Amino acid sequence: MVPVVDMTREEFEDAVRDALDEIPPELAAMMDNVVVLVEDDAPADDPELLGLYEGTPLTERGEFWAAGSLPDRITIYRNPTLALCEDRDDVVEEVAVTVVHEVAHHFGIDDDRLHALGWG
Repeated sequence: MVPVVDMTREEFEDAVRDALDEIPPELAAMMDNVVVLVEDDAPADDPELLGLYEGTPLTERGEFWAAGSLPDRITIYRNPTLALCEDRDDVVEEVAVTVVHEVAHHFGIDDDRLHALGWG
């Protein structure tokens, strides 16, 4: 996937950080045991993927969940995002939407509900 927008990894990571900073503090405080990463390329089996949540949503964590659990992972994929967008402003907006989408999965909100809320 060839990027359309020229944006360094550092600039892209800044956009992800800015998107995370936009999460309301009361929600950010509830995020638990999750790390947000930036990777250049999406998995080979889904090269157009913009973001991915891997882990156990907060709504599914039981009493013994934390025993030996690794942090959940939210990965935002740089090159597919740059290839989809037309300019830097578009990248910043798409990153914000993708971050919200993946954080919502951390809170147990599925794709159907996200689409119904306009975040699909």
